[in-house]
Amino acid sequence: MGFTRALRTAGGTVLAAALVLSSATQASADDVRDKQWPLEAFDSEGIWKISQGAGVTVAVIDEGVDAQHPDVKGSVIEGKDFIDGGATTPKAGESHGTGMASLIAGHGHGAGDSDGVMGLAPKARILSIRDDGTGGGDPGAPIRYAVDHGASVINISLAGPQRSADEAAAVAYALQHDVLVVAGSGNDGKGPDAPMYPASYPGVLAVGGVDNRGVVWSGSNYGPDVLVTAPATRIISSGGNSNAAGYGIGDGTSNATAFVSAAAALLRAKFPDLTAGQIANRLTKTAGLPAAAKGTDLPDDHYGYGFIQPLAALKQEIPAGSKYGPLSVPESLKEGAPGANAPKDNSTASDDAASSSSSDNSLVLAVVGLAGLIVVVLVILLIVKIARRGKRNNGGPGGPGGPGWGGNGQPQYGQPPHQPQYQQGGGNPYQQQSQAPGRWPNQ
Repeated sequence: MGFTRALRTAGGTVLAAALVLSSATQASADDVRDKQWPLEAFDSEGIWKISQGAGVTVAVIDEGVDAQHPDVKGSVIEGKDFIDGGATTPKAGESHGTGMASLIAGHGHGAGDSDGVMGLAPKARILSIRDDGTGGGDPGAPIRYAVDHGASVINISLAGPQRSADEAAAVAYALQHDVLVVAGSGNDGKGPDAPMYPASYPGVLAVGGVDNRGVVWSGSNYGPDVLVTAPATRIISSGGNSNAAGYGIGDGTSNATAFVSAAAALLRAKFPDLTAGQIANRLTKTAGLPAAAKGTDLPDDHYGYGFIQPLAALKQEIPAGSKYGPLSVPESLKEGAPGANAPKDNSTASDDAASSSSSDNSLVLAVVGLAGLIVVVLVILLIVKIARRGKRNNGGPGGPGGPGWGGNGQPQYGQPPHQPQYQQGGGNPYQQQSQAPGRWPNQ
């Protein structure tokens, strides 16, 4: 991908005084759950009465996910290691991917699952894909792999300054196949002059970070690519730096990205007929702003459309909107571009090639069949004409006005189906929306 381990600025910045609890000394694991302030802020109990993300697969492209961590065990699908091959199990000291998976789909453990980390979409499944940009090869391959292996949301809590045409094309491939790519804006506190990828590719739902007041975190990168924000500070997650079975607390847009991916999973489970862009539309149209930012013109470079409010996104009556919603549309998918209106399915490239070959063969057969039919019709017409001429010579019926095709005799073919037009620019459809009720930051 367009980032490297050294430049993984969207990775959660673990604090110097990070809390690290081993599973063996977890006598007060309630302390972990108590520190999950976003669950209370989002009103997770109210959310889970409506959706828990069941049936949705979220791909986590990261350092790999520890499938044996008690908080995610049973919810992880083994994917592919694009760094050095083999299993996607993280190496020693690599806990970032496990942490992101826990924020998305952690189910806790122990009696009544009351211990450990609970994710915002606890019944979603995680497709573990190991990649940090150091493995070489096609940088867009992990995204394509996620699309082709059943993910409907892709979480990329990684960022870097390197732009890749292949990776940008992979994002377009995901959007074409109705898969939502969610990526962090980065943790440098930099602005539009320092775009980070994959967040800055067209078609990505780019995420910034806020604190528990809903105010933009100082380290959150900003710019016109940011569409929403989510909790980024003092976030506890599974997988501590010194013990992958433990826990850690950190700041970063990595965390915010995971919460947005989880919210998208909740919505995809609740509204399976909505497109990826329409899911993003629900998140932006129900987003909130802190009191200090009220009246801000939206989208704002720091807040986007505001911080996500998943409960409002699940409950409010929101028009579906256009296919791509607030997402910027890759050039290859804009109306009139070659292949822009291709069927959106999860077939592999080989399936697409086979389908194309089959279509070509069908076209040839159709042309040959039509030519044969025309020849037959002409022969019949010739026979009829000769017969009529003989009848006229014998005083039989015929002449002008006799039976025949009449008119021009040509079938009328309908016009091509109307192609939907998606608004590219114009007025801001979100700015005039009334603010949705939410539980945070000011309940």
